[in-house]
Amino acid sequence: MKHWIEAARLRTLPLSVSGIIVGSIFALANPPADIYTPTDVFDWKILGFALLTTLGLQVLSNFANDYGDGLKGTDNADRVGPQRTIQSGKITPKEMKNAIVLTSFLTLLSAIALIYFAFGVSNFVYSLFFLILGIAAITAAIRYTVGRSAYGYRGLGDAFVFVFFGLVSTLGVSFLYSKELDPLLILPAVSIGLLSVGVLNLNNMRDEASDRKSNKNTLVVQMGGKKAKNYHYFLVLTAIISVLVFSFLSDFRLDQYLFVLAFIPMLAHLKTVANNKEPRLLDPELKKLALSTFLLSLLLSVSMISLLSDIFVNLFLGGR
Repeated sequence: MKHWIEAARLRTLPLSVSGIIVGSIFALANPPADIYTPTDVFDWKILGFALLTTLGLQVLSNFANDYGDGLKGTDNADRVGPQRTIQSGKITPKEMKNAIVLTSFLTLLSAIALIYFAFGVSNFVYSLFFLILGIAAITAAIRYTVGRSAYGYRGLGDAFVFVFFGLVSTLGVSFLYSKELDPLLILPAVSIGLLSVGVLNLNNMRDEASDRKSNKNTLVVQMGGKKAKNYHYFLVLTAIISVLVFSFLSDFRLDQYLFVLAFIPMLAHLKTVANNKEPRLLDPELKKLALSTFLLSLLLSVSMISLLSDIFVNLFLGGR
């Protein structure tokens, strides 16, 4: 069990649910015009299965990354980060392959349950669209490093992370509640996506030398360490600006800018990256940026709810 928990990489899980949190609270705080109370749009079953599905995708991606890089020899003695379970021999390739199949199946079941609780049997088009989206996400999580044409080896991992853990996670879960898409939510969705890509970019900056030797052509390998730093500044700063624009367009009051506290560790993180001369020392920064993103999602969610007491009454006491 200890080795499987290690393979699941628990430190990546808070980051993966950030979009779910923001999208859910946005739907709660901004019900459609024809819905009178948050309880009419919010559903705990949707929240629960959305979290399960997203966590399943993240764990699946971690298992597949361990498996793919392990078989290709990318995880070797030159690698800077934590030793992976196949690399160390703690889990065999066959065992990991079975775990990938099982995790894929359970994640798909969770996605089907999520779709059912969101749409029931009355909206076939929406249900089919989200089912295809779920299957695409599962496939993408596996194909990141598994197979001869693994897209993570061609510098496309950033796009996958941005789309699925940013846009799809945030916008998708909000649509599951409200059955409509608010263009304003694109801004925080972009922020979550960019920060998630930032964590991946840190990982690739840390592993640049070993990835280059293993022909894993991540964006960092393709552009080089100096440009990768500039790219990282762009990801984090654009994410910060996007959230600020969202808050301005949402007419936040002064007391709703609590979320700016999450910018403090992010800016401190950028200073550390700017001063870094040794890629292996970037490893602790992955956790810092991931937790800062999770903190931002929590504080932004609190900021989006202007009448906390009324929301509490509606949700838990059935008030109107």
